[in-house]
Amino acid sequence: MAEEKGLIVFQDRKIRRAWFNDEWWFSIVDIIAALVDNDRARKYWSDLKVKLTEEGFEVSEKIGQLKLMAEDGKLRLTDCATTKNMFRIIQSIPSPKVEPLKQWLAQVGYDRVEEIQNPELAQKRMKDLYKAKGYSEDWIEKRVRGIAIRDELTDEWKKRGVLDERAYAILTAEISKATFGMTPGEYKHFKGLTKSGHNLRDHMNDLELIFTMLGERVSTEITRKEDAQGYPQVEDAAKRGGRVAGNARIETEKELGRPITSKENYLSQPEKKKQKHLEMEKKKP
Repeated sequence: MAEEKGLIVFQDRKIRRAWFNDEWWFSIVDIIAALVDNDRARKYWSDLKVKLTEEGFEVSEKIGQLKLMAEDGKLRLTDCATTKNMFRIIQSIPSPKVEPLKQWLAQVGYDRVEEIQNPELAQKRMKDLYKAKGYSEDWIEKRVRGIAIRDELTDEWKKRGVLDERAYAILTAEISKATFGMTPGEYKHFKGLTKSGHNLRDHMNDLELIFTMLGERVSTEITRKEDAQGYPQVEDAAKRGGRVAGNARIETEKELGRPITSKENYLSQPEKKKQKHLEMEKKKP
């Protein structure tokens, strides 16, 4: 679930993570920021590495660099550690939040093991999370189905030699452009989603989700039917799948007399007000 699983929250702090070598790897600077409330988390981590080395912790062997989404929306190499090594790192951080974080990390690891053994648990937790945010049952069902369709599409891409995350982003943009006339980045701007952590699909209405699913599902079917191999053929299938959804969208708009794409999003009212205030501040001379 890529974006859905790549970000979790500890006491209102967003923690980036990645699933690698059959376990979760967490962004170290994100966890440090959550523990010490320090705006200079990167400098803190730089100093802490020296301390850990002096204590005998083999930083170079225990820490890995994985590509995580940065604030500018780009994937950047980030120092990450497994749950086990994060426990060791936070032991060297003097903070009253250390124990709650340990318990939180342990629970995250336990939940993942359960989900591997019983995938339905992951789906249930996801649905519960969306319910808590105020989404309707009908919307949640479409969102969950959309995730399954997306996973099936990326699995097809992998089978056909397209393995790079950047290639996935480009292919996704091709489908979106053909379906809605906008890339995901343009669509986020259209909806007023200015933060990198905002997931576009979490802010789509029912029809937007449906046409997103249509474009990706048709792309999957074309890819299979023609046994597309390699990036050029897969890209062609993606563009055509998006065009099918785009044509259906245009016909639907004619029947309804209104556009399918909407500027509405699901941001909470306090967050909307805060975002509007920030936009007004930017416009000041």
